[in-house]
Amino acid sequence: MAGILAWFWNERFWLPHNVTWADLKNTEEATFPQAEDLYLAFPLAFCIFMVRLLFERFIAKPCAIALNIQANGPQIAQPNAILEKVFTAITKHPDEKRLEGLSKQLDWDVRSIQRWFRQRRNQEKPSTLTRFCESMWRFSFYLYVFTYGVRFLKKTPWLWNTRHCWYNYPYQPLTTDLHYYYILELSFYWSLMFSQFTDIKRKDFGIMFLHHLVSIFLITFSYVNNMARVGTLVLCLHDSADALLEAAKMANYAKFQKICDLLFVMFAMVFITTRLGIFPLWVLNSTLFESWEIVGPYPSWWVFNLLLLLIQGLNCFWSYLIIKIACKAISKGKVSKDDRSDIESSSDEDPEPPGKKPHPAATTNGTNGYLLSGPCSADD
Repeated sequence: MAGILAWFWNERFWLPHNVTWADLKNTEEATFPQAEDLYLAFPLAFCIFMVRLLFERFIAKPCAIALNIQANGPQIAQPNAILEKVFTAITKHPDEKRLEGLSKQLDWDVRSIQRWFRQRRNQEKPSTLTRFCESMWRFSFYLYVFTYGVRFLKKTPWLWNTRHCWYNYPYQPLTTDLHYYYILELSFYWSLMFSQFTDIKRKDFGIMFLHHLVSIFLITFSYVNNMARVGTLVLCLHDSADALLEAAKMANYAKFQKICDLLFVMFAMVFITTRLGIFPLWVLNSTLFESWEIVGPYPSWWVFNLLLLLIQGLNCFWSYLIIKIACKAISKGKVSKDDRSDIESSSDEDPEPPGKKPHPAATTNGTNGYLLSGPCSADD
């Protein structure tokens, strides 16, 4: 075990040339990031999860009720033992051949059986109230952590000149504000890692799981080798659009369509500007080129930048989806169901007969398809 730990904490991997772990031990004059500090994130993640449960029950739910958002779920399918057995044991989406067989067996027309399966699928979907409470929690946290990050960073020299991220590196003291910011963000991502298995499931579950995993690894990695200064820039930049997205979702669930559309436009502009413009031109430029010039590359430097490039790849993917939704909105006046929408987000309604106009409440206006999902969080 000692040999494995010695290999893992090899100074030649983690630190620049001629720097040792002993050089970064805490002293009376200065405090530096220590790997054991990160253990605090686990109990704090549990506390954040508990705060979320209390917030959703005692704050978000009353707000939703005040906005006339009901907890009523979709229409319940009438009990039928044969169809229930097919639904639970065989398939939730029967093909044409199975539908015809069930039609003969039950003496029902095919359309009635299709409607039963749609209603049965919708029974497993969360109510609008549940989705509103989840979005309100995320909105509140993202707004708080982004506000805290801005207030903290505006007092730092590296916000105004990113070269300060590398001057005197790695002998950069750890301040109380920076430590709190890092541990809070890491704890939140750990809470998301666990809660995503109980949250509203989305079709991009795998992508979001990868995003949370990379984010946790990146935060941990940059803290251990004291790249925390540039790490704070990455965190704050990626938090900038998340609150707008959750606010737009809340407006959508409350049926404030004009506010929803306005918030989505603001979200799209902030997201694309920060993640396709500012992040690569400002942050990646600093981590790839300014750090090379001032500090020079070493093994963990390469890993850190590869992780940032992976994050940028995810940013490009989500920006593509946002642009795709926006183009559909402009060309068609409405948005079709988003590829990333919640599995439980929109009901499987019966298609309208030819020539019959859909009811206004059934149309997807503006950005609803996207707002039922959205990229992250965070996120980022």
